[in-house]
Amino acid sequence: MTVVTRFAPSPTGYLHVGGARTALYSWLHAQKHQGEFVLRIEDTDRERSTDAAVQAILDGMQWLGLAHTQGPFYQTQRFDRYKEVVAQLLTAGDAYRCYCSKERLEALREEQMANKQKPRYDGRCRGLSESEQDVNAPHVIRFKNPLDGKVTWQDAVKGEITFANQELDDLIIARTDGTPTYNFTVVVDDWDMKITQVIRGDDHVNNTPRQINIFKALNATPPEYAHVPMILGDDGKKLSKRHGAVSVMQYRDEGYLPQAVLNYLVRLGWSHGDQEIFSLEEMKQLFDIHQINKAASAFNTDKLRWLNQHYIKTSPVAEVKQALQWHLEEQQLDVSNGPDVAALIPLFAERVHTLKELVASIRYFYQDFSEFDAAAAKKHLRPVAAEALTTVMTKLKALTTWQAETIQGAIDETVNELEIGMGKVGMPLRVAVTGGGQSPNLDVTLALIDQATVIARIEAALVFIEQRAAQ
Repeated sequence: MTVVTRFAPSPTGYLHVGGARTALYSWLHAQKHQGEFVLRIEDTDRERSTDAAVQAILDGMQWLGLAHTQGPFYQTQRFDRYKEVVAQLLTAGDAYRCYCSKERLEALREEQMANKQKPRYDGRCRGLSESEQDVNAPHVIRFKNPLDGKVTWQDAVKGEITFANQELDDLIIARTDGTPTYNFTVVVDDWDMKITQVIRGDDHVNNTPRQINIFKALNATPPEYAHVPMILGDDGKKLSKRHGAVSVMQYRDEGYLPQAVLNYLVRLGWSHGDQEIFSLEEMKQLFDIHQINKAASAFNTDKLRWLNQHYIKTSPVAEVKQALQWHLEEQQLDVSNGPDVAALIPLFAERVHTLKELVASIRYFYQDFSEFDAAAAKKHLRPVAAEALTTVMTKLKALTTWQAETIQGAIDETVNELEIGMGKVGMPLRVAVTGGGQSPNLDVTLALIDQATVIARIEAALVFIEQRAAQ
């Protein structure tokens, strides 16, 4: 039997990390078994579903590289099929028309709550005869849930789970306007699309027995279920925006590589020994839905940043450069007049955690800065540094070959000539040319900047020192 999994988001918002993890687990299970991965957009909530949210889901899936092999299917395009199955259940006596008013149902709920009973429909319309029904009167369609017995399934994550049918009421499968409801459409879709495994959040556990009973009424085999525990914040509370419950695309905007996000998400609820770094191929080979952790996982931004730096350092430079392009455009940094960005990536990989930070760090290679870092200037651009800067500038200006070796030679000559420490030449020079106190090796850094630009920046630093001394 071909393995078929699905990711079925509701387009009422962006694709967040919880949904992305579910999508990843479903995709990996299909990939591992050379199966099919279905993308289904559950857009029956017409009031809350938006085209922008649909696009956000598609963009997020594309950025992560979680390509579907079937779909995307839209539930709003399948209403005729749902009506057909509703009619089938009515004919078979597994569903019935309910004429109870909203006011009666609210009163029933209040009475049950007052009596400390579980709110549930009392089945008043369950046994209505044909003569007592008027198909033209406002009504909903309810599924006739079994009154006794139990529903048991072997959950791939949680183990055996059992619900007594007495705990379940006759859920609505079609609203007064004829539109189908979630628990019903999910069953029809999973049945029609031959879904073999449903991997989803454990907030759906209470839906599962209802869905299994509908499968049984249709003489269909339910899929295997794997209910994944929720993701918590670092503080053990429900994941919120301050923890990282943001759009997946915001991680792109903040400078994360998709492979880093995937690696982080796969470990957020699953493990393989103590291994932390997984290539995509390793994920496909090793991931097992039966080894998903039963306990909730905590989101840790620091660990994600660490992973992202790892991928910046170890991924092919061409891949990082391609991913960086979006950030260069977003931050409006023109790199056409300056060193090849590919030459800078290895120099800064140990110094940054995100691509956004990388763009900020390399800006001085392509643009003059309007002011020096205040702390670095206060410490290193003092009157005492003027002589060292003037001397090294003269030597750098005289170079006919502009490369790391000759630049380092000019710096060494200055140190020896003035009989001072390397730091008293190097640090003022670094601040003068880069605007701050941090950079890769000075000789390599200067070699990647145009000689005339280096001289002009040293001259500007000397003016700054002079003006500061005069204050």
